[in-house]
Amino acid sequence: MTLEICVDSLDSILACTEAGADRIELCASLTEGGLTPSAGTLVQARSLFPGEIAMMIRPRGGDFVYRPEEIAAMCADIELARDLGADAVVFGCLAPDGSLDLVAIETLLDACDGFPAVFHRAFDVCTDLPDALETLAEFGFERILTSGGAPSAMDALELIAALVQQAGDRLDILPGGGIKAEQVAEVIRRTGADQVHLSARSVTGSLMTFRRPEVPMGALTVPGEYERLVADAALIAAARAALGGE
Repeated sequence: MTLEICVDSLDSILACTEAGADRIELCASLTEGGLTPSAGTLVQARSLFPGEIAMMIRPRGGDFVYRPEEIAAMCADIELARDLGADAVVFGCLAPDGSLDLVAIETLLDACDGFPAVFHRAFDVCTDLPDALETLAEFGFERILTSGGAPSAMDALELIAALVQQAGDRLDILPGGGIKAEQVAEVIRRTGADQVHLSARSVTGSLMTFRRPEVPMGALTVPGEYERLVADAALIAAARAALGGE
């Protein structure tokens, strides 16, 4: 049985090393569902964690429909992941109609050049999960991370079990999404999966003694999955004009 913990900090990686996690999914910004971590974070993770590292390749939050420029960035990050000691990469791409973006996926797999690839929970918001599984198996993905298309994997254990049966020995189904430590045994028993994914987080206070909680460093709210905050060229031009073209 394999225990995978998704992490977005070196503190979390140290906890995984101490507690004996088998694999980590290395991310940045788990509040956005996990984004590509920095190269420096991967280097430190590799020095600290003796198990398998699957590195998230996701250039931004929001949906999974990517511009060609974003795909190019993802290809570059895949090459970095291979060079800096990751054991696998994790990504997912969809077309606007909710089907798999086959061209983008093929491009990223070409960048992998045989390096193990995992399809993440973009799978859960595609139009047809069993059909997508067949396609991803044909592509040669190592595993699929899924909550069974539900907000929490605990709400879709029967469907996840069906996906495990459908996948057979072609690829692994990794249940994940909202699973708590005390639910792991039930997930394994009811789905037939041989691995499970969770964050296993608890609140840790800051070491800061001087605090200014009224001064935020980012957004006060996180946009929904189908909207993003993006720099607006008109607003940038207006700001430029306000500076008098300097």
